[in-house]
Amino acid sequence: MADVKDIKQNVKDAAKDAKKEVKKTAAGKEGNWCTRLFKKIGKAFYNMFHELKKVTWPTKSALINYSLVVLAFLVFMGVVIGLFDLGAGALIKLITG
Repeated sequence: MADVKDIKQNVKDAAKDAKKEVKKTAAGKEGNWCTRLFKKIGKAFYNMFHELKKVTWPTKSALINYSLVVLAFLVFMGVVIGLFDLGAGALIKLITG
């Protein structure tokens, strides 16, 4: 439950920051549009970097396990799609053949 409270607080803080940003840009625009554009892009990368610091990354063993599960699923789906393709090809040959 603490995580939900933290998320709600982060959302509230982000909303307050967004309101401040709107007021600031509406009050006086500093620089031309190109300067503001690059500042916004820079701020987005800055925020992304700080958000990535908060991420709980998987351990090496968990990452290997997840990768193997995905690889097994891909092989399984490849076989299923291949079988459907063979069946559809055989059906077409039977109909047109």
